[in-house]
Amino acid sequence: MFFHIVLERNMQLHPRFFGRNLRENIVSKLMKDVEGTCSGRHGFVVAITGIENIGKGLIRDGTGFVTFPVKYQCVVFRPFKGEILEAVVTMVNKMGFFAEAGPVQIFVSNHLIPDDMEFQTGDMPNYTTSDGSVKIQKDSEVRLKIIGTRVDATEIVCASNLSFCSLLTYNGYNGIVGTFYSGSCAQGKY
Repeated sequence: MFFHIVLERNMQLHPRFFGRNLRENIVSKLMKDVEGTCSGRHGFVVAITGIENIGKGLIRDGTGFVTFPVKYQCVVFRPFKGEILEAVVTMVNKMGFFAEAGPVQIFVSNHLIPDDMEFQTGDMPNYTTSDGSVKIQKDSEVRLKIIGTRVDATEIVCASNLSFCSLLTYNGYNGIVGTFYSGSCAQGKY
């Protein structure tokens, strides 16, 4: 779910950025440092929408850097239990499949994919129902229901149910569980 919230952050700025463009330099550094990051408490910061206040700077002894307290508005994305997300499948293998819902990468394990769906190898690996009516492959759209979440300092991990595949309805899903991973996990550093 998306939220519009107010956050605060202390920004350190090098003296070379001082001058008449000081405010623009602080805002630019804030956007570079904050947008696209994940806070376990608030979720993924999608975009900064406004600056409420930039406080007076405090000079750090010995470095010349100045710390400015900044209060800003931003849009954050945080999945919650019971929420239904639409995602796009990015990879399918015999272990399950990966999908993305905005900044969140989801893994759905093959152990919890319905029994009548089988993994098919070939040029385009996929999971197909026995009657061929539903096929999960790369670029398929899936709808997932979150059944549980775990929040850490820099990531959000969730379990989900698969309840809709591509444009074809699949009746009788069997509690498929997926895991949502944030940036570091999505890049294979987990």
